[in-house]
Amino acid sequence: MEAAMESLQPQPQKVTGMTDRLDATMRFHQTALNARAYRQQVIASNIANADTPNFKARDLDFRQALAGALGAKGDALALKTTSQRHIAGAATNPLEAALKYRNEEQGAVDGNTVNMDVERSAFAENSVHYQASLTFINGMLTTMQRAIQNQ
Repeated sequence: MEAAMESLQPQPQKVTGMTDRLDATMRFHQTALNARAYRQQVIASNIANADTPNFKARDLDFRQALAGALGAKGDALALKTTSQRHIAGAATNPLEAALKYRNEEQGAVDGNTVNMDVERSAFAENSVHYQASLTFINGMLTTMQRAIQNQ
């Protein structure tokens, strides 16, 4: 997980000081936590709608969402316009653009694509990653505090 996050971490183009580096690092982790929290909401929605006819399970491609939110692929989450007269639009949540429907593994008579085993597994995995990110951030903040206090 750490290697994947490091590969997505934006390389600062012109960092003027230590505070800018700290801010960029914290912004990356804040964005990652926001994406994890949003994914948790989507999975919880899938679980809540397990008995809803014709409900299509969705999931967030975390890697794509994080890269788009960080601008690693340009402005991947912004709407594209073909004319200057078009009104620039913005999603209420930029991570919604990275939502995808899950592939149906086993057809259901009512058209519902929620597989509870897959959802529970994804929920647990995402929870572990979320907690690991919080632990990592806490460690970073503790290290920064010690450095500031000259310990």
